[in-house]
Amino acid sequence: MKIIGIDPGLRNMGWGVIAVDGPRLRHLGNGIVHSQGDALGPRLATLYRGLCAVIAEHAPDAAAVEQTFVNKDAVGTLKLGQARGIALLAPAEAGLDIGEYAPNAVKKTVVGVGHAAKDQIQHMVRFMLPGVEFAGPDAADALAVAICHAHHIQGRRIRIKVIA
Repeated sequence: MKIIGIDPGLRNMGWGVIAVDGPRLRHLGNGIVHSQGDALGPRLATLYRGLCAVIAEHAPDAAAVEQTFVNKDAVGTLKLGQARGIALLAPAEAGLDIGEYAPNAVKKTVVGVGHAAKDQIQHMVRFMLPGVEFAGPDAADALAVAICHAHHIQGRRIRIKVIA
């Protein structure tokens, strides 16, 4: 199974694709879709087209998107929510099942604690995906989201096998 993890951002939308084979994870690719300019509509369109191109190139089986972190700036949070809408729309249009995870859930899954620093997350992603080189911090976060989704899927499969 291939999973694309997406870290929504209005300027930089990180993505990372992993392959899952039982308990084994393998890095397939990562990058950042960049938007430019100040007009919101064209920025969102650039993010959408870029993410659709990544999905078409890597043909993942599932997607995982990090939930929006609500901060004190309501306008900034709203704009980030619009970028998150793009992060949900592109895989939905490709027919992918989408998992959504809070930032603390991703950190807890990958690092073991819900308030881990970015360098701790990157360290653990490098440990889980040996040889990976990040296109940037947003791509590293996206890979962490994909790893989180892989662990949650495996947890559900284990529970189903035990019950059945």
